[in-house]
Amino acid sequence: MTAIYVDADACPVREEVYRVAVRLAVEVFVVSNGSRPIRPPGLANVQMILVGAEMDAADDWIAEQIGPSDVCVTADLPLAARCLKRGARVVPPNGRVLTEANIGSALAGREIGRHLREIGLVTRGPAPLTRQDRSRFLSALDTALQAALREALRC
Repeated sequence: MTAIYVDADACPVREEVYRVAVRLAVEVFVVSNGSRPIRPPGLANVQMILVGAEMDAADDWIAEQIGPSDVCVTADLPLAARCLKRGARVVPPNGRVLTEANIGSALAGREIGRHLREIGLVTRGPAPLTRQDRSRFLSALDTALQAALREALRC
């Protein structure tokens, strides 16, 4: 069965995920380590999963549970790579879909930025989410879910 896994602690598009999930009758797992309180939406198809406070506990839980007919919503590139290796689809909050074809360059860019910060250069953080990003996210999530639902029917 297709599900959406949300890396929730810093996810700015949870409400959009809930809207799409209700429309398509898809289960949602909102995974958090509890560092930022998240109010449950009170929807039958949404489960709040609280993991331990250990580093990457939410990422580990998602990576262990996710499968080929699922979608992960995350901006965390290492988690995205782990989900892609398990055959899942990944949609970051900005809607620019991550795939096996582009995750390597995204991870390399992340490492370059980390290295530049380590040697004292100032780098820009992620740009604030725009209305266009949210629109692109909704479209990308819908497309990824439709593909995942087709995948689930084949299995």
